[in-house]
Amino acid sequence: MATLALEQVTKVFPNGVEAVREFDLFVDDGEFVVLVGPSGCGKTTALRMVAGLEEVKSGTIRLDGEVVNDISARERDVAMVFQNYALYPHLNVLDNIAFSLRVRGISRQERLQRAREAAEVLGLTEVGLRKPSQLSGGQRQRVAMGRALVREPAVFLMDEPLSNLDANLRVQMRSEVLRVQRRLGVAALYVTHDQTEAMTMGDRVAVLRDGELQQLATPQELYESPTNLFVGSFIGSPPMNLYEAEISGPATGLVLSLGSQRLALPADAGQRRPGLVASAAREIVLGIRPEHLTITAAGEAGAGPALGAVVELVELLGNESLVHFSTDARTVRNRAGVWTADATTHGEIAGAVAAEGVARVDPRVPVAVGDRVSLAVDVGRVSFFDAETGDAIAEVSGVASAKQSPPRSHVQEQGA
Repeated sequence: MATLALEQVTKVFPNGVEAVREFDLFVDDGEFVVLVGPSGCGKTTALRMVAGLEEVKSGTIRLDGEVVNDISARERDVAMVFQNYALYPHLNVLDNIAFSLRVRGISRQERLQRAREAAEVLGLTEVGLRKPSQLSGGQRQRVAMGRALVREPAVFLMDEPLSNLDANLRVQMRSEVLRVQRRLGVAALYVTHDQTEAMTMGDRVAVLRDGELQQLATPQELYESPTNLFVGSFIGSPPMNLYEAEISGPATGLVLSLGSQRLALPADAGQRRPGLVASAAREIVLGIRPEHLTITAAGEAGAGPALGAVVELVELLGNESLVHFSTDARTVRNRAGVWTADATTHGEIAGAVAAEGVARVDPRVPVAVGDRVSLAVDVGRVSFFDAETGDAIAEVSGVASAKQSPPRSHVQEQGA
């Protein structure tokens, strides 16, 4: 059992590319932490530095308090599961699982005993004598996990281990990975580009962009209180609806203007978020999750603030419907299609286009393409961002909010 700590870790490749920049991360004993972000954000490089497969330019990596920067990959007490399984085709399941023990000079009898124990944990007992070519994708992935498991490492490292599996098998294997990790009680660092996978698996999730940590938090906190536009737009499927807005009326109650439309905010909005008052008469970005929009009859009692919209597409998914709509509010987006939170390039957000959006609604609500609808907005649960910096206009700590939730007691919280 051990902890893992990365302190101001930076990686620069020989061609000058800075892949990871001053990265801080702590993984507690028994904790499952996920690194997530778009391709090329540095998450795999960070994992490989922990494994000893990439050199650290600066900063410190500690395993259970011991600095391991200059310790070889073979001597680090970590086990890595790769995306491509990397199984030996001429060896059967048990021999593949036991191979790392063979390299370490452990007797054949003990190797087979530990391999059988790992195979039992992973449900591979019945296929123990088969070659990799005779296994399904899920079984091959479990063999790769078994090879890591049998080493009894202090830390598990997993680099997109489920990305080669089909959708149904990926869902099944998520629970398998977590079950094994919980049973062993070891620290685990897991890399994925799939934000749904990150949210369903991680005790905490670290969101990376261009080698920098954007936010480190529990899945619920990431979803409900993103620290900037990048996190808000990256986390969530369908993604958050983002609209250009202007705040007015601090003295009589805050009101959002979105194109020709107006949304009155709760009476305590200014108290909870003083930054909104400071942003009066300036452009901000309003973020609305699809499930915080409800189709209502115009003027329906108790519906609250609403946006007028036209239905463009309806996706019936059985347990819910995704209603795609257009409105005369204005959406904001980076020209490259990727949100940015730094001041040097965030000016691109100033360019706005006619808004499109999506609402997650009850499938029993009668709605069709071309319908003009009223979308009630749960204004107590929306997010606000500074249009210049992309940073969230956050709630003041200590002020009650329906969006806040207690942190998990067994996790050491660490902000970005």
